[in-house]
Amino acid sequence: MRMKLVESILTRNPCYTSGRKITVKGLMLHSVGCPQPKASAFINSWNSPVHDSSCVHGFIDGNDGTVYQTLPWNHRGWHCGSGSKGSGNNTHIGVEMCEPACIRYTAGSNFTCSNPAEARATAKRTYEAAVELFAYLCKKYSLDPLADGVVISHKEGHSRGIASNHGDPEHLWAQLGMGYTMDSFRKAVKAAMGGASSGGSGTDGYTKIMGTAVATAEQMKAYLKAKNPAVVQSVFDMVPLYLSEGKAEGVRGDIAFAQSCLETGNFTFSGSAVTLSQNNFCGMGVTSNGVKGNSFDTPQLGIRAQVQHLKAYASRSALKNACIDPRFKYVTRGCAGYVEWLGQKENPDGKGWAAGAGYGEKILSILKGILGMAGGVPKPAPAETEAWYRVQKSWADVPSQKGAFKSLENAKKCADENPGHSVFDESGKAVYTKAAEFKPYLVRVSIPDLNIRKGPGTDHAKTGKYTGTGTFTIVDEADGEGASKWGLLKSYQEKRNGWISLDYTAKV
Repeated sequence: MRMKLVESILTRNPCYTSGRKITVKGLMLHSVGCPQPKASAFINSWNSPVHDSSCVHGFIDGNDGTVYQTLPWNHRGWHCGSGSKGSGNNTHIGVEMCEPACIRYTAGSNFTCSNPAEARATAKRTYEAAVELFAYLCKKYSLDPLADGVVISHKEGHSRGIASNHGDPEHLWAQLGMGYTMDSFRKAVKAAMGGASSGGSGTDGYTKIMGTAVATAEQMKAYLKAKNPAVVQSVFDMVPLYLSEGKAEGVRGDIAFAQSCLETGNFTFSGSAVTLSQNNFCGMGVTSNGVKGNSFDTPQLGIRAQVQHLKAYASRSALKNACIDPRFKYVTRGCAGYVEWLGQKENPDGKGWAAGAGYGEKILSILKGILGMAGGVPKPAPAETEAWYRVQKSWADVPSQKGAFKSLENAKKCADENPGHSVFDESGKAVYTKAAEFKPYLVRVSIPDLNIRKGPGTDHAKTGKYTGTGTFTIVDEADGEGASKWGLLKSYQEKRNGWISLDYTAKV
């Protein structure tokens, strides 16, 4: 989108008339905390001598994404209150994103939503406009959005001791299932400033999927040998195919290889849903637990399909080779141009290759390791890195670690004894998570023509039946094409062949 900036200074607000100035050291992102998408509603109300409690530097309209500047950027605003370490009003510009009209707050930051599609569209507009505005302001004041404390949310401001206790805007994104985070927002701002990087680890911005590989085949082989000393020769022989197939489509083959290392446990296939004989090295077609995934006649065809699938996410350009990717048609073309956006939780549109948190960052971590193989010779690594399994809530949540084990079985036992914990290998891949006992629940369907499908996703055939309106019991959930989540109807439990999109239901 192209940001539209309109000056609408609140000249009658006491914050403006006080005339206090600041040296801008950062930017703070807020959301208004009420179901009001119109920026004009706040501007008209706040532009008054009696409105002496709050004033921000700008509002982002939820209906069209227009940015309204309501204070000179270097004026001291009244947007975040204060905390134990002072107030961000003294250092940060504050901008409010308007919120969808179809939400209703119930308690604190919790809300219900009558129209999720409309709400997500509003949140997407304000997010994208905020990215452009913050990129503009960072350039104006020579700020690095990735530097500590420069671009923060109101919630983060409170955690840093410079703002009142609010949860915005993360509460909005989380409850709407947008997949947005402040980390992804900061990276998006950096990219909008022209700071995206096509190579390396992506520490200075996003890492483009399209482009020329940086790693060599020798580095890739060396990394693989270091991680999996027992790797079979046939896997070694196919490593150069990642580079040749990637080059054919303009996709970085070293990124595709790093993804395969993640999906296959460095080609050990331990904890993987696919096997070596499938020639499927990226988990393609594994849409839910127990699904085997696609198979290909040769390793080259499997790698070609993976590269084509990456191109589907990263580019709108046509394929050079004939399409053999069976799932190419299901991808929204160009929705994930960067490795960081391959994870649905980090993708600005909630799309992406995988549902697990931090998917793209795990790939980049492996890529960094590959690029660290100087001259194709593995760098010495501590034995602990190779041998230990760690039990944590997530790979990033190091303080949650309950133990580190050389025995996978002992690690699994520890994870079973600590609900919410998983077993991670040295690459950060979750190799074991105890399946949580699913508790059936009731949903209400208000539309008469909700399709029942034979599997969880629009890529599964319709049964030819509809739920009709009423209340139904959901006995299992699964991810799949065409919906944020699919639910298995109780009456189809035995054969597991009756699934509905939960986007059209409400929990009872």
